[in-house]
Amino acid sequence: MRLFLTVFLLLTSNWLFCQDIKTSGFFDQIVKHDVSDLWTLDEFEIGIEGETMGKSEPYGFIGDNYQRLFIHIISAIQNPKNELEYFIFGKTKVKTNICSFQGKIKIIASRTYDQGDVPELKQGFFTGEYEFYEDPDEKGTGIFQGVFRTDFIIDTNGNFRYDGLHFAADGFKNNQFEGTWTSYKSNKSKKCNWGDYRIPDSNELDYGAGEFSPGKEFEDYGWKNYRLAWGYNEETLETKEARKREEEKWWIEK
Repeated sequence: MRLFLTVFLLLTSNWLFCQDIKTSGFFDQIVKHDVSDLWTLDEFEIGIEGETMGKSEPYGFIGDNYQRLFIHIISAIQNPKNELEYFIFGKTKVKTNICSFQGKIKIIASRTYDQGDVPELKQGFFTGEYEFYEDPDEKGTGIFQGVFRTDFIIDTNGNFRYDGLHFAADGFKNNQFEGTWTSYKSNKSKKCNWGDYRIPDSNELDYGAGEFSPGKEFEDYGWKNYRLAWGYNEETLETKEARKREEEKWWIEK
């Protein structure tokens, strides 16, 4: 855990000081709000006109070859005895192997921007740690550990919302999770990151400028269908079928 705390402090430092943007502490206030739906929502508002759109599933990878990881948080419940902690249940998929997991997310810091993009809305973020345990009775399971950042908006009614103000801008991202997966069986760890619309520290995997775009050399590591679905503008039968596969709710038992 000391390693993750060190990484957390470094990430927080970078997020706060890489740009000359003034922020104010929000930690004492975040404890008063239930933010669980920011990890489980199916749609969110974009821009400032209130237009709503469906949220894509997170993009993720595991290992040095950037093997594609699917992850879906099914439920997040605020701990009534510790409002900064959330009980998490979800599922992962790597190749054809689907596993269930449960664990915790803990908020450690939160700040709001002194001057947001829209005067009537307050923008901010919170950061923290996560630890998810896959079911040890299932095949190829282990523990996810790391740090995360989530961006939010507080509207004029005091409601927390997923920050989608800049969805149309290049490089949009949210819910960035960065850490490792450690096998129960071998006790060996692999780099494992995921996020909404971008993946943190994805290096050569993502060569897209405006939006996430995995390179052709990673097709054999689970990214072929994604490239077929979204890497081309042509509305062919093949791309339509690929998009259907991308939109499958694989975490729902049939």
